[in-house]
Amino acid sequence: MMFTVMLNLFFLILFFKNTKSLESNELVTIEEEHQNWVKLVGSFNHSFFQKADNKFEPCLAIKVHKNPNLGDFVSVQKAINSIPLGNRCRAVILVSKGIYREKVNIPVNMAYVTLVGEGADKTIIEWDDTADRIGKDGKPLGTYASATVAVNSPYFIAKKIGFKNKAPSPPSGAEGKQAVALRITADMAAFIHCNFIGAQDTLYDHIGRHYFKCCYIQGSVDFIFGNGLSYYDSCHLHAKTDSIGALTAQKRESPLEKTGFSFVNCKVTGSGVHYLGRAWGTFSRVVFAYTYMDKIITSGGWCNWGDKNREKTVFYGQYKCMGPGADFEGRVSWSRELTLQEAKPFISLNFIDGYDWLPES
Repeated sequence: MMFTVMLNLFFLILFFKNTKSLESNELVTIEEEHQNWVKLVGSFNHSFFQKADNKFEPCLAIKVHKNPNLGDFVSVQKAINSIPLGNRCRAVILVSKGIYREKVNIPVNMAYVTLVGEGADKTIIEWDDTADRIGKDGKPLGTYASATVAVNSPYFIAKKIGFKNKAPSPPSGAEGKQAVALRITADMAAFIHCNFIGAQDTLYDHIGRHYFKCCYIQGSVDFIFGNGLSYYDSCHLHAKTDSIGALTAQKRESPLEKTGFSFVNCKVTGSGVHYLGRAWGTFSRVVFAYTYMDKIITSGGWCNWGDKNREKTVFYGQYKCMGPGADFEGRVSWSRELTLQEAKPFISLNFIDGYDWLPES
């Protein structure tokens, strides 16, 4: 604890020292300050989360099937409700193919849950709530509660399953139409060969370390958003709109927060015109590496959320990306084409401490 406190104080002193130098009359360029910032954010451990204690050997298997004679439950939520609270072993829920129209919530005191479908386009959990829909308490649900599936439990795993919010794509500038397909508010979660389908705010990558492998994510505006520390490995991001949108909105609010999104070996396709990211947080941090970008990406690449001050504090980078939307020549001056040394902290599982808690396959 004392080490963490001292390290945090060091970061604060260094940050305010750098900020003060920009305001003084010293002959220090913004470019030099930014390079110092690059070195700073890439030099220290990205996470002070709890030590991993994952469990992979299943001790409970539950089957969900649309036919009550072929499974233990016909509802995913009822299967989850059957798991004891405070469980200390992995519970595997096998979900047969079909569309399960229900909202699903996995509580914080239920760890080690695995959902396994028969294919992300065959096993689908769907609902259609939006942020402005009125809840049981007579108030709007808000973005947080609009999620079709909400995962609050640590060590969660999903494989070969689709998460969908069926709310129609809203017109540009519409209020209250955020419609989350999945919200992950938990540490050490993995999603492998999963689909996330929605429009505005599809995937709420809220809090914790997360791993997405070979997933398909579709939306229009800010459709990957939140303040998670997440690694997207070989994922397909598909933007679907006739107007302007954004792939990401990362909400890092402090230089002391070890959060950010890293996209490695991914693919970006779709329609409309899109930013790679918008600076929802003052210290928003997103990196794309070895990623193919279709022509839908605007030449500037990034949006400051209407606040020019964020241009001094965000960390937006590319490393060896390709495709017609990856040309760095027209990018905003406050993003960077990274060197290998600068990219290294973001392009391996070490970014999320993944070697400590991820399954081997």
